[in-house]
Amino acid sequence: MVTLPESRDLIKLPEGVKATLKGRSLTLKGPKGELTRGLKQNRVEIKVDPEGILLRCDLPRRADKAELGSYASHVRNMIVGVTSGYEYKMKTVFAHFPIKTTVKGPVLMIENFLGERSARKADILPGVKVDVKGDQVTVIGIDLEKVSQTAANIETATKVRDRDIRVFQDGIYITQKAA
Repeated sequence: MVTLPESRDLIKLPEGVKATLKGRSLTLKGPKGELTRGLKQNRVEIKVDPEGILLRCDLPRRADKAELGSYASHVRNMIVGVTSGYEYKMKTVFAHFPIKTTVKGPVLMIENFLGERSARKADILPGVKVDVKGDQVTVIGIDLEKVSQTAANIETATKVRDRDIRVFQDGIYITQKAA
């Protein structure tokens, strides 16, 4: 009997996490919440076993191995999200004008940035919570992509334009990432 080369990865589920697969959509439920991710049609097979989640591909090419690794990484990030969640800590830094930050619905309002009259706005994605305490901004959620995109939106909103960035280093910057 001839065995064909294959690429595989078994991701074990911790206690309290349940996985269900419906078509090409994987759902994980854990103590922090529930995450669903659609995995597009391709050559990588996904199976939910009692041991965990099995990803495999027969006769893999380089691109197939890369895709399998990406899917495994996404599943691991989902597991961390539903068990412990993600938290980004950010700090408001200013030397010239005091910056005031407030959360209004799905938007973070950044007022008096570099003395500007109009407020700058940063979108907060659904499922992400933003807390502001003094000069500390905390971004919390269970979906890594949404938490990191919200933090990036906040950093991008405070980008300095038309000034020397060596002198004007004001902004809101990520200081710590925690899972």
